Amino acid sequence: MKQKYNEESPMHHLVSFNKLLGHYDEQLKSKDKHLAERAKYILDAQAPFPELRDGFTDLSLLDKHKDIIGIILQDTFSSVLTQNEIKTASTPFENNIFNSSERFKKILKEAGKGFELEIRNLPMDVSYIMKCTVVLGFHYGYKMDFRRPLFYDIPDAKGVMRHYRILYNADFMEIIPTEKAKDLTQEDVDELLANFDNVELWKEKIPPGSFISKGFVISNMFDVTAEHSISGIKSTLIGNNKRGNEDFMESFQDTFRSLFNLKHINVGFTGYDSKANRFLKIYGKGIESYILKGKKMESCDNLLCDHSKHTLIGKETGYYAISNVEKYYNLSEGGQPYKNLHEQGIKSAILAPIIDDGVLLGVLELVSNTVNELNSVNANKLDDVMPFIVSAVVRSIEEEENLVDAIIQHECTTVHSSVYWKFQEEAKRFMADELVGNQAVFKEIVFKDVYPLYGQVDIKESSKERNFSIQKDLMIQLSEINEVLEVAFKIHKLPIYEELMFRVNTYLEEVKEALYTHTEQAIFDFVKEEVNPVFKHLKETDKDVAPYIQKYEESIDKETESYYDHRRNYDQSVMEANMQLAALLDKKQLEAQEMFPHYFERYKTDGVEHNMYIGSSIAHDRKFDELYLSNLRLWQLQVMCDMEDKYYALKPILPVKLDVASLILVYSTSLAIRFRMDEKRFDVDGTYNARYEIIKKRIDKSYIKGTNERLTQKGKLAIVYSQRKDEKEYMRYIKFLKAKGYFTNNIEIVELEGLQGVTGLKAIRAEILYSGDKDKKSERTYTYEDLMEELKS
Repeated sequence: MKQKYNEESPMHHLVSFNKLLGHYDEQLKSKDKHLAERAKYILDAQAPFPELRDGFTDLSLLDKHKDIIGIILQDTFSSVLTQNEIKTASTPFENNIFNSSERFKKILKEAGKGFELEIRNLPMDVSYIMKCTVVLGFHYGYKMDFRRPLFYDIPDAKGVMRHYRILYNADFMEIIPTEKAKDLTQEDVDELLANFDNVELWKEKIPPGSFISKGFVISNMFDVTAEHSISGIKSTLIGNNKRGNEDFMESFQDTFRSLFNLKHINVGFTGYDSKANRFLKIYGKGIESYILKGKKMESCDNLLCDHSKHTLIGKETGYYAISNVEKYYNLSEGGQPYKNLHEQGIKSAILAPIIDDGVLLGVLELVSNTVNELNSVNANKLDDVMPFIVSAVVRSIEEEENLVDAIIQHECTTVHSSVYWKFQEEAKRFMADELVGNQAVFKEIVFKDVYPLYGQVDIKESSKERNFSIQKDLMIQLSEINEVLEVAFKIHKLPIYEELMFRVNTYLEEVKEALYTHTEQAIFDFVKEEVNPVFKHLKETDKDVAPYIQKYEESIDKETESYYDHRRNYDQSVMEANMQLAALLDKKQLEAQEMFPHYFERYKTDGVEHNMYIGSSIAHDRKFDELYLSNLRLWQLQVMCDMEDKYYALKPILPVKLDVASLILVYSTSLAIRFRMDEKRFDVDGTYNARYEIIKKRIDKSYIKGTNERLTQKGKLAIVYSQRKDEKEYMRYIKFLKAKGYFTNNIEIVELEGLQGVTGLKAIRAEILYSGDKDKKSERTYTYEDLMEELKS
């Protein structure tokens, strides 16, 4: 037996029977003759050995005075109950047992040679703090609840682990302070309560050996194996990633063996698909399905007889116990489920349906190689654990759905809801391959025979505006650098400052003429590598120049390490415009999905672009008709006008007043799209379909044939097409929307200059009517020029 008697402790332990003997001192005065005689007998037996009252630390005295101690403890260890009670006398919180009931002795004997009794989960630091809380209560009068369940784990004769809860009776203990004991204030106690895990602080306030614990404790133990097994099953099921854990099934089976007190039973699981009425293998390490016997799935009709089917998946579900598999195998002439169980050498089994809200989710299988070991009687032990198993299975299904989502997100990035079903199917196949150890490869997703729609609201001359803002920031920064250098040169007359000023002015002249990418980078490097070190030196050595440098540094943005004013205004304008336009498009898109499901993606550049694909292969379970394509085209026209309207309502409050131009590409031929795994996005599939992507990338830079006029113009929506039927269709839509107040009568059809590899394109340009100030609820509509005049006024 392990002894922790000499571990560091706030209490110095003395084994003593003084407090118990004090009860017999009182009984000597009793009017009950038998009590008084009994007390005298015990006190006379102890009298020659005063150390039993005074206390001792020499544990060898426990054996030396074994007989006398037995007499002293006769009343607390009744011989009538000794075969039933699990009881010991020991030093507190230790395993130094010096008296016990016969049943406890038998339990230890069955545990086998070499077994060492130890209190479960009581680390040394926790033990020290636990003892301190006893001192705080007994001596200082600060009551605090640190009671926690203590257990012994002891295997029985069959090798099944049994669990015993320990309840201490400390009636025979005294706590006596030594000279090391300190006076504690409420402030000290508050500090201890706030620092449970700081054992050094506890040792400071209540030092080791500052008290003497004099006496002994009585430990009453109770077999809580069933409750512990239920708790163990619950804890095992709560853990995450259960199916991927090597130890999950082994731990799970051990807890069931303890619950049933059967060493050699095994546990299996089988899933159930109610839509297909079939059983499914649950994938995971160590998880078996005994009724499937190695198959991945099987129809319930092929695996169950009428009686077992009625019990497991009928209206009055319950446990299906087979106490003698061989008997029923013979009676059914090799029928199921007995056949599969019999062929695996199983002699008895319990099949328990896992049901949530009336829906069968799967079957828990308990199997044994011994006849009658599992039966309809002990099947009732499952009543206490099935609710936890049901909760775990429900959570496992949710986890599987989340895992499917995670695989899709990892392999494919964010996936639009309209095509999500296709990715789910592939993710489930991917996960199944991975769980069984196969090489898991996520196959490419392809949708054939879909119609594309493309649109963009683009900021006009965005590159020019961006470069202009960068130019102004660079010129301001270089000018401020020059001012600092001029001050430094006037004071110190060093030629190096003059040379730096010359280079700053050279860069200034370059930036004024035109901004090139290499110039911007060259200036950034020049400032970082040559100007900043000089400024740092001057700031540290010259108090006259330092204020000028301080002023310059305050104007420098910490993130970009450069002057960032005009560029910030430009960036904020583009960002705000993109955010507002994208939000409007996303909101409108939800309405369009209700009309007919289709793939949608939008992305922000210098403006907002969107792609849409519609067709039967995307719709999954809905029949596609070209009516839905026409509807989506009309919807797109309206939304493009709404986005323009939204932007020009926003323009007056933007730091930089930019303009936008909109464009739609009409493509009448269906094509295929493929999800590009490397790019995490959809793209057209095949060489022939690549023509669509070429047109899409080039049309916004196209010109009207025979002119220098760009196709896209502010205040106008350009609709690019190649076929006469498309022209007729869109002119019909424009006529309708003109009546609704979206367009003016200024509508033209133009021919486009040939693009590289693309010819024969035409475009409709329709002037947009803007609604003006929505807050005034005006019925007026405006052209672009009208709106600009209105905004100016």
